[in-house]
Amino acid sequence: MTMSTVQGAGVVVTGAGGGIGAALARRFAAGGARVVVNDLDLARIEPLAKEIGGFAVAGDASGIVDAAREALDGTVDVYCANAGLASPGDVFADEEVWAAAWDVNVMAHVRAARALLPDWLERGTGRFVTTASAAGLLTMIGAAPYSVTKHGAVAFAEWLSLTYRHRGIKVHAICPQGVRTDMLTAAGSAGELVLGPGAVEPDVVADALFEAMDADRFLVLPHPEVGGYYQARAADPDRWMRGMNRLQQKWEASEA
Repeated sequence: MTMSTVQGAGVVVTGAGGGIGAALARRFAAGGARVVVNDLDLARIEPLAKEIGGFAVAGDASGIVDAAREALDGTVDVYCANAGLASPGDVFADEEVWAAAWDVNVMAHVRAARALLPDWLERGTGRFVTTASAAGLLTMIGAAPYSVTKHGAVAFAEWLSLTYRHRGIKVHAICPQGVRTDMLTAAGSAGELVLGPGAVEPDVVADALFEAMDADRFLVLPHPEVGGYYQARAADPDRWMRGMNRLQQKWEASEA
């Protein structure tokens, strides 16, 4: 599915009030797709919907499939599960922080898939795009709820792909490092230390998704070096964790 083949496709992008979501919505619309943009706050998405000739559907990302389908004349072809929470904190973060991260970063994807799959399996086609994070392949210092739930998001996307790919369902997991969005700002000093130097614009993420769709590739890596880190982590986990622990110590020293 390239810019030339999304023409007329019904696309939903959650968390489209800015950043990666807005960039994805613009890219799909530029290819001729009919795009529903979603955010909790209608005021954040109405200008974007007007700009791209799309539809604004406000509300919890995990419960808007029916409304989006209605806006798209009955058919959702591509669903971009992009809404997410940064959720910094350690093991002592409040239960509410952990629960919110789990609900938004994982269960919203599960609920959307439940609503989408019956129609997709009947038609033999559908595309589910998860905006995860390099933290979902690796990890992120200073952000236990985020790292754990982004691993969960990647794991769920993997499960969808291996379970339904022979039935026409295509799945992509977007796993960037730093992207210049509000979420990077929310990551605080740890995010600035680890992610800031190589941060890219949201448009780079949209480019990487379309390249992955064209190649029918599951992993979407706007920072190609993440693939090498992922291989190194798998090949020698202890060496990799020692290196990450040194980064943790560097961060702690900078905060002292």
